[in-house]
Amino acid sequence: MTQPLRLHPDRLFPADAGTRAVARRLYDAVKDLPIISPHGHTDPSWFALNQAFANPAELLITPDHYVFRMLYSQGMAMEDLGVPRVDGGPVETDPRKIWRRFAENYHLFRGTPSRLWHDWVYAEVFGLDVRLSGETADHYYDVIDAALKTDGFRPRALFERYNIEVLTTTESPLDTLDHHKTIASSGWKGRVLTAFRPDLVLDPDYEGFRDNLHSLADLTGRDVMSWDGYLQALRDRRAFFIERGATSTDHGHPTAFTADLPRGEAEALFRRVSTASATAADAELFRGQMLTEMAAMSVEDGLVMQLHPGSFRNHSATVFDRFGRDKGCDIPTPTDYVRALKPLLDRFGADRRLSLIVFTLDETSYSRELAPLAGHYPALKLGPSWWFHDSPEGMRRFREQVTETAGFYNTVGFNDDTRAFLSIPARHDVARRMDCSFLARLVVEHRIEEDEAHEVAHALTYGLVKAAYKL
Repeated sequence: MTQPLRLHPDRLFPADAGTRAVARRLYDAVKDLPIISPHGHTDPSWFALNQAFANPAELLITPDHYVFRMLYSQGMAMEDLGVPRVDGGPVETDPRKIWRRFAENYHLFRGTPSRLWHDWVYAEVFGLDVRLSGETADHYYDVIDAALKTDGFRPRALFERYNIEVLTTTESPLDTLDHHKTIASSGWKGRVLTAFRPDLVLDPDYEGFRDNLHSLADLTGRDVMSWDGYLQALRDRRAFFIERGATSTDHGHPTAFTADLPRGEAEALFRRVSTASATAADAELFRGQMLTEMAAMSVEDGLVMQLHPGSFRNHSATVFDRFGRDKGCDIPTPTDYVRALKPLLDRFGADRRLSLIVFTLDETSYSRELAPLAGHYPALKLGPSWWFHDSPEGMRRFREQVTETAGFYNTVGFNDDTRAFLSIPARHDVARRMDCSFLARLVVEHRIEEDEAHEVAHALTYGLVKAAYKL
């Protein structure tokens, strides 16, 4: 028996009627503000080519590791969901079969943020009014598939429909950024920027690290096997990204460890990691040194620096060997910030020319380490609850643990960090509701006045992110 799909207008608001009324008023004032999406992993070719999404599975399942992670955890083969294999081996190619498998298992997402995001997309984007299940799978597929064949559901049209003011993708330093060049020269007014993600030439443990250095040399014409040539090649690529509109860098290191070695030691370390397999200690020391070098370059060229540490990436060797990176098997780890960031902060923490946005997957560090650090160092800001904590509960915990020490204005609003395009407006709606709910509680507890809460809600939704990312 089919069940109705309804998005309650008060979803995620406090249960108490008085607090809920304040949250409603705050949300009504910010819900239609433009979306600033300053960091994510959507595909720039969507906006360069503006081709229709091929089918519902390609749009909503295959690119979304939140989806296939859950299904894999319940024993479903990724091949059955159409996830490409590294070796080019056989996977399911019938999108309707992929969709049915997802729909039959949609109950697994109850209580998760993925359920919130998907239900929003189904109701708000495609106008569906029955719940997704095995029984309604074909109805869903037909409605979504028919919509995707119309011009109103091409990437640029959806970008405009959901009032996205700026969207930032993430590319490696070896990327030619041809899609961004196409976007810029197309005459379309949508702002799709790139961000500089240099991990594959900064991390000696990254697969193909030394081959990547040779590719960097080919792109820049620099002698990257010398320390000075290597650093200059990185400056060249940063300048190239800035020409294509970049305002930020992003660093996905396993820890927040930083180092500030004397030149001779740094040069010797680079020789070791660039010419032979690095020891674990050398790899970590080099990553730490390069974070400080990247901070120095940000002081020079103005790029905002993002640090996303604390993930044991590609934890499953089986999945990594079969499907490659970013397939839902990255696991949070405990992360130190106070000692780890000290070498970088000793050098640049008081330098207003540096803007360092730090994220965490280790929630235990919010009130103990990150909020006090951001509450002191002018160069440091806190990124929002991220990845596993991009959820109603995660957002609530973030505000509760951070605000009392760092305040609101040492944070940077919300970013969705998504690979699935339509989850962008869905996630931003959740963030706006949760921030308004938190502010409403402060109002009814007489800790701030409602006019102040309106100002903060606007800042958290729009103003802080624009300022932090220089947009």
